[in-house]
Amino acid sequence: MTATTMRTHQCGELRTEHIGQTVTLTGWVATRREHGEKLAFVDLRDHSGVTQCVVDNAVDVRAEYVVQVTGVVAARPEENVNSKLPTGSIEIQQCAVTVLNAAEAPPFPISERADSVAENTRLQYRYLDIRRERMQRNLRLRAAVNSAIRRSMEDQGFVEVETPMLVPSTPEGAREFIVPSRQQPGSFYALPQSPQLFKQLLMVAGIDRYYQMARCLRDEDLRADRQYEFMQLDAEMSFVSQNDVHTAIGAAVLAAAEAAGKDTGGEIVKITWHDAMNRFGIDKPDLRFGMELQELTDVFAATEFKAFAGAAAIKGINASGKADEYGRNKLDAMTDKAKKMGAKGLVWLKVAADGSFESPVAKFLSGAEVVALRERLSAQPGDLLLIVADKWSTACEVLGSLRNDIGRPPVFEGPYRYLWVVDFPLFVGVDEASGRPIPGHHPFTQPHPDDVHLLETDPLSVRSQAYDLVLNGWELGSGSIRIHQPDLQARIFDILGISPEEQQKKFGFFLNPFRYGAPPHGGFAFGIDRLVAILAGEENIREVIAFPKTQSGLDPMTNAPTPVVQKQLDELGIRVLPPKA
Repeated sequence: MTATTMRTHQCGELRTEHIGQTVTLTGWVATRREHGEKLAFVDLRDHSGVTQCVVDNAVDVRAEYVVQVTGVVAARPEENVNSKLPTGSIEIQQCAVTVLNAAEAPPFPISERADSVAENTRLQYRYLDIRRERMQRNLRLRAAVNSAIRRSMEDQGFVEVETPMLVPSTPEGAREFIVPSRQQPGSFYALPQSPQLFKQLLMVAGIDRYYQMARCLRDEDLRADRQYEFMQLDAEMSFVSQNDVHTAIGAAVLAAAEAAGKDTGGEIVKITWHDAMNRFGIDKPDLRFGMELQELTDVFAATEFKAFAGAAAIKGINASGKADEYGRNKLDAMTDKAKKMGAKGLVWLKVAADGSFESPVAKFLSGAEVVALRERLSAQPGDLLLIVADKWSTACEVLGSLRNDIGRPPVFEGPYRYLWVVDFPLFVGVDEASGRPIPGHHPFTQPHPDDVHLLETDPLSVRSQAYDLVLNGWELGSGSIRIHQPDLQARIFDILGISPEEQQKKFGFFLNPFRYGAPPHGGFAFGIDRLVAILAGEENIREVIAFPKTQSGLDPMTNAPTPVVQKQLDELGIRVLPPKA
């Protein structure tokens, strides 16, 4: 129901079936166009759309004036029909106009042309930026997605529970925002990176299925897919396997896509972390395009080419039809990037019209190697071949990055391709200072049952029961089956070098409840901002958040962060040090 005491309809609602009705509209003046000496056309706008109103030229209304218009719905003359607008076949005539509020000229046009306005300006006047059709559409899409997610979770028996915003500082892998305690000078709360510990305690408490549309905060550098504050669907389930979690979360994500009017893409595929790296060179692969990495180590097993000889792994990709697009400058830039990523170099070959290879290294390859390479990479005239010989991880990562650079389409193009990436490494390297393994997820992740015996002897080979959900090359979120056995949790802490005393000090509130019967459980969290951005066809999550921060973490509208008065600092027992020189 859109009618109120001040309007009968919204601006985007009127159609030919309303012709002859007297209606009242309210909204903002989008444009005014003179029509002879006596009349003017005023486009009246609200979030629903635009309606053309024919007004007396003497009426003084300008861009962004807030007005009320009462008149009669009439058919537009055939030559004036605007087929691009849902309301383009009608107009309001015999208009009586009431100015509800005058307005100054806005600092930028309230139209799609504002997309080119500087970020700081748009965010300084975000309340005007949000008036634009694009932002109105995005925020309403976000609301529809949130609603669909909630319905899906509740239909599956999940219970919404709010967890605290003031929590103890815990090492979850990201920088925390710290909040000083006035009543406990020298002590601090942290703002939650996630509700991780509390949602696991809810499983101990017997909630069984928990969810929350949780606000999380991390003091990390901002980028296109990251803000200080973000929203995530947070969920935890008891007595489940990975597949149970995947089914529940997958249902919520696909429900969100359906609510946004997008193709759900059918069943969500599943691949292991090793396969993702081996085939795509990245643990969040974009499946909308091919250009998969191919194994070439065997092709060059007996090579005399020094750059390839003795390499642990040799892999390549075929950028089909791209040879002419990449001149020497671009090829040199790709080589530089490969070296910056840790590779010894990058080999490129262009396939000529006769099938031969054009490359500085072509002369070093044997005839058999040329034939095998052409076959393995399905090389055709006009193709560009890229090869890296190095450690397996380096070869994969470099080619994965170049694959994305060359072939990844914009987020708004192509189908929606979801996938689960499973069997991540439990540890992702060794800390140089301590010599201890580094957790790949968090220290509460359950190891793969087939690898538990390797924890002390070969920790870097241990797989975890952690999993990521990926959509079109964006990581939507992560989760895992959790450790629920106190003895196994103690083993993991020992491997990480966390003493029993430190365990109790940092995690006692979390670990002690596990002595009273913790069920097997697992969960997941995915970023709502990222999901909505993809569904809206936006490359930056800023465009689907009402009041985001700039890339430098500032809010040009409120000027936050700002200094506080000395009295507040004194109450908190805080002394501000001068900035480092």
